[in-house]
Amino acid sequence: MTVERTDPLYQADERAMLVSWLDYQRATLAIKCDGLDDAQLRLRSVPPSTLSLLGLVRHMAEVERAWFRLRVAGEDVRPIYFSDTDPDGDFDNVDTADVAEAFTTWRTECDRARGIIAAAPSLEATAVTRHGNTVSLRWIMLHMIEEYARHNGHADLLRERIDGVVGQ
Repeated sequence: MTVERTDPLYQADERAMLVSWLDYQRATLAIKCDGLDDAQLRLRSVPPSTLSLLGLVRHMAEVERAWFRLRVAGEDVRPIYFSDTDPDGDFDNVDTADVAEAFTTWRTECDRARGIIAAAPSLEATAVTRHGNTVSLRWIMLHMIEEYARHNGHADLLRERIDGVVGQ
């Protein structure tokens, strides 16, 4: 499947700008995974790290779910791939994970997040972090852009190790 990625907006209001940058980062992760088979997506970086492209996709599904559905929308959702007794399950448990399910879950969580962002009355809408800090939707969106950008750097290195593909 070929992934379409649209450049972020050059001029727009703040919400549209943040949405375009977040979608750009989401598409970048999809591009890093595009064209790889299940075994390649499960391939770990270097020991002792359990980092893999599939783990990054599962992790970002969890992050989207937690910030937007749990924190912003107040939905009663639980983690999918990790637990209190397995806090790194999103990264660690990829050897037999269903790749198609992970990508479907990630895309679904991204779509749900888009809807929550669109429905928010403003970027000043607030949520409470797991540590008890009150943050704005603006803060969450900026954090998500940073989270994706950081992990997309990991994805760059993983992809280059797998098949030599480099790029944005």
